[in-house]
Amino acid sequence: MSSSSSGDLLHGPLEDRHRTHGASFAEFSGWLMPVSYAGTVAEHNATRNTVGLFDVSHLGKALVRGPGAAEFVNACLTNDLRRIGPGKAQYTLCCTENGGVIDDLIAYYVSDDEIFLVPNAANTAAVVAALKEVAPAGLTITDEHRSYAVLAVQGPRAGDVLTALGLPTDMDYMGYADAEYDGVAVRVCRTGYTGEHGFELLPPWDQAAVVFDALADQVKQHDGELAGLGARDTLRTEMGYPLHGHELSLDISPLQARCGWAIGWKKDTFWGRDALVAEKEAGPKRLLRGLKVLGRGVLRPELTVLDGDTAVGVTTSGTFSPTLKVGIALALIDSSAGVEDGARVTVDVRGRAVECEVVKPPFVAVKTR
Repeated sequence: MSSSSSGDLLHGPLEDRHRTHGASFAEFSGWLMPVSYAGTVAEHNATRNTVGLFDVSHLGKALVRGPGAAEFVNACLTNDLRRIGPGKAQYTLCCTENGGVIDDLIAYYVSDDEIFLVPNAANTAAVVAALKEVAPAGLTITDEHRSYAVLAVQGPRAGDVLTALGLPTDMDYMGYADAEYDGVAVRVCRTGYTGEHGFELLPPWDQAAVVFDALADQVKQHDGELAGLGARDTLRTEMGYPLHGHELSLDISPLQARCGWAIGWKKDTFWGRDALVAEKEAGPKRLLRGLKVLGRGVLRPELTVLDGDTAVGVTTSGTFSPTLKVGIALALIDSSAGVEDGARVTVDVRGRAVECEVVKPPFVAVKTR
C-alpha cells in the first residue's frame, strides 16, 4: 500500500463520504482507498469489541448467467458448488493448470443458471477472461465491477446495526438474502474478512450512499467506527486469512497457503486439479505458518526466517497486532526444515534478529460462526 495522488487511480462511489468523515487515503490495487479515520488501532479494536464499517467497493464483481452456469463454474473453480445451493455463498479459488492461484473469491449461488462472483480488485479482469475463454455457447460472463458497491459491517454488534435498519440477519454463515433499504435493493451476506460476526452488503454502485449513510449513523450509535484498509489488514492478519499477492499467488498454491479445505477433491474436474492432487500426495514443499514476536519488533513482508543460521522461509505479511499487542506475521516455511508449531525461529529485520514463536493461525479466537 502506497500513497498516491495519481489521476490514473480508480475511484469508488463513496469517496466524498470518506472525505467528509476525515479519511486518509492511499493506493491499493489501482484504487484510491480510505486507509483510516480515527486511527487503525481504534478502528481495529472497535471491530473486535463493538462494530466497524468498511467500504470495500474496490472488490470485483462478475456474473455468470445462462443454462448450466453453476455446473460450468463448478468445473472451473476449486471448491464444490454442489455442497451449497441458492441463498448460499462459498469461498473458492481460480487456479492455473499448474496449481497457481489466479485469485481467491466468493461465489454466490443465485440459481443453477446464475452464479455471482466477488473476486479481488486487481484480478477481476483475469478471472473474467479465464472463464470467457472456455465458456460454452449460451453462457454469458460479464464484468460487473462498477455495478455494485460492497460494504462490510463487522463486529459483535453488526447484527444490531442491520436490525436497526430493518435488514435481515438470521442467515447462517455464508448464507445471503436479497433485501431492500429505503427503496434500494441490497444483497446481505453473512461473510467478512475480520474473523468477527459480520455481514457484507452489496447495494447498486450508484445508490450506495443511501445505504452507507444509514449504516454509518447506526455504527456510531452502537459505539463503533468507520474503518479503513489499515484495520482490515491487521484484522485479517490476526486471523491468518490469506491476501492474494501475499499468501496466495501464481507461485503459491492453495495447499501451501493452508486453503486445501476450499478444494473439492472428489470433483472430476477443476482448473489445476492434476497438479494439486499431485502436490497433495507428495506434500507441499512449504507451508504457511504464523510467527509471534517474543520481544519487541514489528515484522513486514519479504523478510528472511532463520532456524539458527539456516534460512528456512520468508514472511508474506506482517504487522503489529492491536489485540495481542505484539508483532505477528504469516510466513512460508520450508517443510524440509522440520520446524513445528511451538518452535523458536528468528526473523532478519534489517540486520537485527527478532525472535519469534511459530504458531498455527489464527492468532486470536475465531468468532465468525
